Amino acid sequence: MTSELKRVLHVGCGRATIENLPWGFQDGSWKETRFDINARVRPDIVGTITDMRNVPNQSFDAVYSSHSLEHVYAHEVVGTLREFKRVLKDSGFAVIMCPDLQALAEHIKSGKLFDPLYISPAGPISPIDVLYGHRASIARGKTHMAHRTGFSLQTLLACCKAAKFETVTGKRDQFDLLAIATRCRMDEAQLKALFGAYTEAA
Repeated sequence: MTSELKRVLHVGCGRATIENLPWGFQDGSWKETRFDINARVRPDIVGTITDMRNVPNQSFDAVYSSHSLEHVYAHEVVGTLREFKRVLKDSGFAVIMCPDLQALAEHIKSGKLFDPLYISPAGPISPIDVLYGHRASIARGKTHMAHRTGFSLQTLLACCKAAKFETVTGKRDQFDLLAIATRCRMDEAQLKALFGAYTEAA
C-alpha cells in the first residue's frame, strides 16, 4: 500500500512545473497543484495570491512561491502571507523566493540601471527589471508582471512573522532572497534541514 502523496501549492507558477522546484520536491512523494493569475499558462487553479478563496483551509503540506510576492502592493504582503499560512496543514511550510533589493542597490548606486545582471529564460534581466518588473513582458501587455513592492532579508522575515508563522529563516543568495516559514514551531536542526532541502535547486 503506497502512502498518500504530500501536496504542494505552487503559487504564481507561470509555465513552471514541479520539475523546476528545489530538489526536496523531486523525490516522488509530492503532488503539485499549480496556481496562477494567468489562465494562459494553464494552472490547475486560476486566482490571485492576495485572495486564494478557491483553496480550502489547511489543504496543503507546502506552499512554494518563487518571485510572486513582489507583484502585490506593500500593504497586501502580510495578508498574502496569511493566505499562504491559511492553506497549510499544521505541519506545513512556505518556501518564499523574491528579489534582494539590498544586492540590487549596489548596482544602482554605481549607475548600472540598464546593465544585465543575468540571463533568464525571458532574456537579459537588468536592475530596472528587478525593481519594476520585466519590461519586455509588460510591454507585451502582461501588466500582472509589474513589481509593486520589494524586500531586504530583514523586511521579508519580518513580514512572515507579522503573518503569524511560528518559525522563519532565510538567507541572501546573489540577487535573490530565500526564506522558509513554518506553521508549527520547529527547532534549529529541523529548520536547517528543511531549508536545505526546499530552497536548493535540483
